[in-house]
Amino acid sequence: MCVALALAVTPDAVAGARSRADGEPTVRLSEKEAGKGGALTVTGRGWRPKVLLTLLICGQNMIGGTNSCANGDGRAVRTDAHGAFRKSLPVAEPPKPCPCVVHVATVTGAAAAADAAFKVAGHPVAPLPEERTGGRLAVLAQPRLSGSSGLLTWFGAPPQRELTVTVGNLGSTPAKDPVFEVGTSHGVFAPQWEEQQWRGTVPAGKKAEVRLPVELAAGAHGDYLVSLKYGGKVLVEQPWGVGRPWGVTLFWVLLCVVVPTAVFRVGMAIVDRVRPRRTARRAGRRRTRTAGGRRTRTTGRSAATEDGDGAALPWFTQDTAPSTTTSTERPTSKGSA
Repeated sequence: MCVALALAVTPDAVAGARSRADGEPTVRLSEKEAGKGGALTVTGRGWRPKVLLTLLICGQNMIGGTNSCANGDGRAVRTDAHGAFRKSLPVAEPPKPCPCVVHVATVTGAAAAADAAFKVAGHPVAPLPEERTGGRLAVLAQPRLSGSSGLLTWFGAPPQRELTVTVGNLGSTPAKDPVFEVGTSHGVFAPQWEEQQWRGTVPAGKKAEVRLPVELAAGAHGDYLVSLKYGGKVLVEQPWGVGRPWGVTLFWVLLCVVVPTAVFRVGMAIVDRVRPRRTARRAGRRRTRTAGGRRTRTTGRSAATEDGDGAALPWFTQDTAPSTTTSTERPTSKGSA
């Protein structure tokens, strides 16, 4: 019975019990050294259940952040219901010399990370660079994003904000011109980090207010997450809701309405200009017609009958028409015979 219990207590079980007791996640490697092209198995315990993790091989103990890691050969894994995982990781040479580590970190949610020492066979080894900034910074107050969107942002310009964080130096040396990493992520995608150097000094045991600009891509909209990292550790995460650039939508709607209307009007003007004009017939053209047994010849607006009956002209009525007969006899005086 005692032998069975002794065999059941493996090093992984001890590491898992220690991680659960300490509340810190752990990482174990199947190999301590391997060359490029090989593979090693990475296992971990004490992580949050059902969380997405990234596995990277990094040089210089990752003191320069993910810029010193072989990001193209990294792997992603999701922990099980007990916060454990197991994943095969290909061995790749990082862009920085060793000493190297296998870095495991969470992608979403609360930040958590753990490193395990690893040696890439054949990769150069160099002393670690001296830490220029010094100090150990921590966030003392809730961060905030200040600023507002202007008219250009409504038409698709890149949204801009300013991240304000109050940090304190918990170390024994001053932090001079510290270099932060500002990352922005959208949805389930990993943050895109950008290094920004803050000009100033945070004395040991003192605090300072750090302001860093944050900018998204043109036309960005939706729910974003702004993260701040220092010394390889994520200090804060601040949500940012970006409105949709409705000006772009309005522009396309107007374009779809105005352009066809303008093309139609231009086309109609061209058709009206090139269309041949009909020559007006002169009103004085003579024509002959037969009406009521009489032949009438019209010229312009005048008409005359040719039957010789002395009919009245069109502008006289029959009652007022002048007599057509002429008399040569003179009236006789009264009393003449």
